[in-house]
Amino acid sequence: MKALRFHAAKDLRVEDIEKPSARPPAGQVLIRNRFVGICGTDLHEYAYGPIFIPKEPHPFTGAHGPQILGHEFGGVVEAVGEGVDDLTVGDRVSVQPLIMPRSGDYYADRGLFHLSTDLALAGLSWQWGGMAEYATLNAYNVQKIPDAMTDEEAALVEPTAVAVYACDRGGVTAGSSVLVTGAGPIGVLTLLAARAAGAAQLFVSDINDARLEFARSILPDVITINPSRDNPGAVVRSLTEGRVGCDVAIECVGNEHALKACADAVRKQGVVVQTGLHPHENPLDWFQVTFKDIDIRGSWAYPTHYWPRVIRLIASGLLPAKHVVTKRIRLDDAVTEGFDALLDPSGKHLKILIDLTE
Repeated sequence: MKALRFHAAKDLRVEDIEKPSARPPAGQVLIRNRFVGICGTDLHEYAYGPIFIPKEPHPFTGAHGPQILGHEFGGVVEAVGEGVDDLTVGDRVSVQPLIMPRSGDYYADRGLFHLSTDLALAGLSWQWGGMAEYATLNAYNVQKIPDAMTDEEAALVEPTAVAVYACDRGGVTAGSSVLVTGAGPIGVLTLLAARAAGAAQLFVSDINDARLEFARSILPDVITINPSRDNPGAVVRSLTEGRVGCDVAIECVGNEHALKACADAVRKQGVVVQTGLHPHENPLDWFQVTFKDIDIRGSWAYPTHYWPRVIRLIASGLLPAKHVVTKRIRLDDAVTEGFDALLDPSGKHLKILIDLTE
């Protein structure tokens, strides 16, 4: 089968490799992949990796490079292994890519599977990934989708789950005022998740005017801020009740200036959620954190039980994740038209999906 594999930084190759067994092991499922998204994590691996891709065999899965990329994907069930009774051949599915011990692990025993110290991910530290024609996964990684959801939307459940969890961590609720720093795919999905949760006032900041314009095209009432021209905290305070700042600020960049802007813009006793991954230590004005009595919360991935909930949000239309997709490409063109295009600072694209059916 055809697969896009990571060998080293700036070394991705579309290769012909052996297809997974047509008879998956007990408890596992073989799927034919349909669509897969290119994630910021994939871009970081391509540009600077290996980062999450293990150089030595992963302690739980044994996986190591070369690695099939892709953890935002869905497909159609081709075969099921012994003991799998909730999926049948032909089911259309979305993949929840987190793989970990199911018991005997402190966090797994408490249902916090995403916090397991032995956590692995399909497409990063598992033999198979979404940027290939087929993948074998554990049954718990595969969730059937309703007829109302498209194959493209199935590939958007994973990044949408990140956004929904960030809003949950921030306590976004009906009537909330929310600032999102970063108008990339996760940032825009977080705006949509905040609106679905009932947020009444939305702000987004980004230095890329094209992305701000794109955010406005999806949410016309969102207040856009370019921090290269305006101070996000000052803008947010000027437009919130009592000029105190927003209730929740969610950092979706992994940038120290964006985090500082969140801490500045949020009101006293507000909540800052850190979703973007920072590449290095980040200095913060901790006097202001204490003085303003604010909470700073991390938001790592998502609880695995979110999948049915996020699927319902997308399929119902309450969270129209499909709006973040700006381009669809073939696997053969994934490096030049996908990875390179998304890494171009002057690029116009937000979320690019690879169509595995072409």
